[in-house]
Amino acid sequence: MPLEPLSQKEIEDRLAELPGWSLASGHAEAGAAAASAGSGAAEVKLTRAYRLPSHFAATAFVVHVSQVQEELGHHAEVTLGYNTVALAVNTHSAGGALTDLDFELARRVEALATGHGAE
Repeated sequence: MPLEPLSQKEIEDRLAELPGWSLASGHAEAGAAAASAGSGAAEVKLTRAYRLPSHFAATAFVVHVSQVQEELGHHAEVTLGYNTVALAVNTHSAGGALTDLDFELARRVEALATGHGAE
């Protein structure tokens, strides 16, 4: 069953429950014709960056996030820095829109963050 994109109101309501998370927009190319024409659809991602006590703590956090992603069958873009971890997620199968699955992943990651010393 395909995931349905959330409305702007649903996104705002869910985002209000996730302090530290925000929306970032980019540009997604929609097929070869759009690519050659230089246009594409706007893409929105749910994003969050964390600072951790050390590189080891950041790496352990990424491993834990990876486990959650596997459980959900939904994967964010994860960027590991020295003591930082950044995530960006949307649902490709919904055309790059945000869905319930994106917010479920964010909620689960947020629940893990404190245990890893993330701010």
